[in-house]
Amino acid sequence: FDPYADQPADAVSGDLWVDGVQVGDFTVKSGLQIIADAARERTIEEWADLCGLRANDLVEVAREFTSHGKRACADIHRGVSQHTNGFYNVLCWYTLNALIGNYDFQGGMIKLTTYDAAGGKPGQPFPLSKLSPGALAPFGTSIIRHDAKYQESTLYASLPEDQRYPARRNWYPLSSDIYQEVIPSIGDAYPYPVKALFLYMGSPVYALPAGHALIEILADPQKLPLFIAFDITIGETSMYADYIFPDTGYMERWEFNGSHPSVPFKVQGIRQPAIAPLTEEVTVFGQKMPLNLEAVLLGLAERLGFKNFGPGGMGDAGDLVHQDDLYLRMVANIAFGEKEDGSDAVPDADAEELRLFEQARRHLPASVFEIERWKGIVGEQLWPKVVYVLNRGGRFQSFAKGYKGNQVANQYGRLINIYQEKTYGVKSAMTGQHLAGYGRYFPAPVDVTGKPIEDPADYDLRLITHREGVMTKSRTSGNYWLTAILPENTVLMNAADAAARGLQTGDMVKIVSASNPDGVWDLHNGTSVAMIGKVKAVQGMRPGVISFALGYGHFAYGGVDFEIDGVRIPGDPRRTRGFHANAAMRVDPYLGNTTLVDPVGGSAVFYDTMVKVVRV
Repeated sequence: FDPYADQPADAVSGDLWVDGVQVGDFTVKSGLQIIADAARERTIEEWADLCGLRANDLVEVAREFTSHGKRACADIHRGVSQHTNGFYNVLCWYTLNALIGNYDFQGGMIKLTTYDAAGGKPGQPFPLSKLSPGALAPFGTSIIRHDAKYQESTLYASLPEDQRYPARRNWYPLSSDIYQEVIPSIGDAYPYPVKALFLYMGSPVYALPAGHALIEILADPQKLPLFIAFDITIGETSMYADYIFPDTGYMERWEFNGSHPSVPFKVQGIRQPAIAPLTEEVTVFGQKMPLNLEAVLLGLAERLGFKNFGPGGMGDAGDLVHQDDLYLRMVANIAFGEKEDGSDAVPDADAEELRLFEQARRHLPASVFEIERWKGIVGEQLWPKVVYVLNRGGRFQSFAKGYKGNQVANQYGRLINIYQEKTYGVKSAMTGQHLAGYGRYFPAPVDVTGKPIEDPADYDLRLITHREGVMTKSRTSGNYWLTAILPENTVLMNAADAAARGLQTGDMVKIVSASNPDGVWDLHNGTSVAMIGKVKAVQGMRPGVISFALGYGHFAYGGVDFEIDGVRIPGDPRRTRGFHANAAMRVDPYLGNTTLVDPVGGSAVFYDTMVKVVRV
């Protein structure tokens, strides 16, 4: 059986429903039979009761979903995944897409597709992976233990058999980029102690559920001897750093934004410097450049004498003495396209476009934009194509090329397994048991060992979050045009829940939980911030659930006073209005310094905390 065969003569036939068939020494089921059995673990009425819905609602949604052939899609995001059973929730939803066969079809499930900026396609002018002489490669186990099996580690082998489970912390062989695991693992020195941490473009203290648990680690030099942050301000996490390097903001820097799986077309948006940076200029490798993350990395490379930086740092392609040396070559790869003969290249910018390009950047300092320097990085031949792409803010496939008949042109085109042998092949670092290899329901919430979270009954409101269109988690707190529209957030609560507690819109309440019964952020600097907000009673919130908008309740970020080099920088209290209730979110009782987690997929859990509100 070749899952990629595309000729009718290569088609195979077989039984979809297989149950209890003997194959050699094994009794087998088909994947379809396995998920059918999982679906029948409860009746429709029992499933509906679990969801707080009517059974007829489930039947009607199922009928609607299966009434449009392949032109239907179950599209999901964090609301499904950020639970302790999130991986299996996601797998269940994606299994629905597989069952109606909608992958790669118009109206069905699609993948994101981007133009290759790294030069990995034959013929592209700057194959970055081949232009790094003397580059160092990562080795060993990462601090978050991703892409590695606990049972294959020396830590496992060194323990007596009766002490191997549960592991001190979970391992994630199927996941990566597990944001909430980095600092707590450093705090536990598991699987090893860390001497230094670089933090860039993030604020886990503010952004993560139970982010307050990270503060104790960041404030303890015995656990983290050196903490260096790159930030556009003194933020809720970078305030604990030993050193903060100013970074460039989104209008001042390069960024290759990629795409999203809701976009069927091949695209690659390119953010590029539009204003002069507010950071000071520094000189590295004899080049003036704005101070930011890239400048510091180049400066470290210069000081340490790394071979793949500096003059000739990109081999045959030339120097790596400025961030533009990398980013402009990435733009050139995008402009050239992905066909070796160059037939996929964009057109050359004409004389008017070239003039417009230069004029539009005449306000930028030479450390950011100098046309002869930029042109010299990519060469005369590619320069007009680079300008063509940058003038458009990236490269975007035409609408007509996005579809092929009733399918999308940019296809996933690979085998999809509703039963995943790879997942079953992993054993939990907590229990030693195989993971389930298929979508099914697992009760939640549980701790990382699988033990149910059973908080006292008076914690009877589920806490969730939402976003307001005028507020982000970072830079909008200082945008006074936007904060004037909605100066603070509220505790959104169903009107019936409010009435049952004697509350009405405008009343002040504190949010508390079993892992934060005081309802405060302890900043470990003599200051605490209570999670107190105004009630807003509405009909549009599910009974038993409260929500708050993220982006409010800052306790740094220009809202409080700081002293820099003996100079007091006054804060603006408008930036601290509202409240931030992430510190009420449940700490995993086994881990002790981390939010609840999905132990398979690695998600931080935002939606499984029970709280109560207390009038203040």
